[in-house]
Amino acid sequence: MIHLLLFLATVATTTYAGFGHYVGFLADFAEVPTLPHRQFVHGAWYSATILFILGCHEFGHYFACRHYGIAASLPYFLPAPLLTGTAGAVIRIREPIPTKRMLFDIGAAGPIAGFAAAVPALFVGLKLSRVVPLPDDFAGMELGEPPLFQLAAWLVWGDVPSGHSINLHPMGLAAWLGLLVTALNLFPIGQLDGGHIAYAALGRRSTGVTVAAAAAVLGLAFFSASWIFWAGLIAAMLFFLGPRHPRTADEDVPLDRTRQRAALATAAIFVLCFTPAPIEMFDLAAEP
Repeated sequence: MIHLLLFLATVATTTYAGFGHYVGFLADFAEVPTLPHRQFVHGAWYSATILFILGCHEFGHYFACRHYGIAASLPYFLPAPLLTGTAGAVIRIREPIPTKRMLFDIGAAGPIAGFAAAVPALFVGLKLSRVVPLPDDFAGMELGEPPLFQLAAWLVWGDVPSGHSINLHPMGLAAWLGLLVTALNLFPIGQLDGGHIAYAALGRRSTGVTVAAAAAVLGLAFFSASWIFWAGLIAAMLFFLGPRHPRTADEDVPLDRTRQRAALATAAIFVLCFTPAPIEMFDLAAEP
């Protein structure tokens, strides 16, 4: 029942957030219109997309656990009164994972499934978007563009003229957020998906990778304020759990070559989804 109630609450919060994004989309960077409440249903463009991406990610973990007979909960969707409408989703793995092969498959299944869901949503969302001129006095949020987003935007819209910008449809915004969530989970740190993958691929050497990646996140927080909250979460996780991943029985046994290639593929997914400045404030009137 708790899973269902949290899911329904997250449907409500993401639909509410999505309605706000839809109203903003109709404004084309100008004055935000007032829409009747009956058009609240348009929030589903964003809600359905982000819940589908998050659901694919978590059910990727869940079904991998079921495949290996590892006890795991159904996904807990987390509502949030924020611009995103959600704080993500998690599953609870109720027992230790005995081998690196199992750990890798369970850790990698989530971000791969979420990425596979986000890519088509990104192209459809960009197709529903439109290129419009920016007002001379425009001020608002500017979204960082991961390499995959840049490539998809170019394939759909080509070179955007100077003084114009892509007004992102709520479905495209949800896909952008799905890419960001994928990148966050693939940081090779501690108990994140990327941490599981790094430990499975590198064994005890992954501790050094965790420390280096955590330092990189701290550096990103100085580069862009949008990383401050994430850096705080990473610091708290390492403080309470330590930098070393829990051992498996076969720590010194290398992964097979197929999984080694898959680990490189997850690293490529991280690069495609990563942006150094996810959200920045933008004021065109203040530009020289």
